[in-house]
Amino acid sequence: MTITRDFTVATFVVHQDRVLLLRHRKLGLWLPPGGHIEPNELPDEAAVREVFEETGLRCELVGSPGLAIDYPRQLVRPEGIQVEDIAPGHQHIDLIYFARLAGAPTEAPPPVASDECEAAGWYTLAEMAALPAPPDVQAWSARALGPAVGGGQ
Repeated sequence: MTITRDFTVATFVVHQDRVLLLRHRKLGLWLPPGGHIEPNELPDEAAVREVFEETGLRCELVGSPGLAIDYPRQLVRPEGIQVEDIAPGHQHIDLIYFARLAGAPTEAPPPVASDECEAAGWYTLAEMAALPAPPDVQAWSARALGPAVGGGQ
């Protein structure tokens, strides 16, 4: 069997010890904003675009480039890369990013539900445990809440 693969992004946005999660309309699971990387789009751009499209919120990625040089352009390194089985013979290569809200607001603005999600909100790890969030989403959320990203802001 031939396996087809698409590159995707998942962005864990953190604000004041909470992670932004969306209840995916089709899957019924709580997931971070994310989706396919479009043709000719950089992964960094896709990670920020998906957050805005799915929630109406602007974010900035947290992380470092591979090298501290001006050229060639260095992108933010993903925090992780995982392969997910989506359907028989089809997988997503998912680049995991961490982010914070753009502009450093003191209050987390409410996310806006979109066509792809039926609900959205900010959740602590304790609150997340009660949601149908997959184990990898909970583990990435715990890592995203570390002090380097914005836990405690």
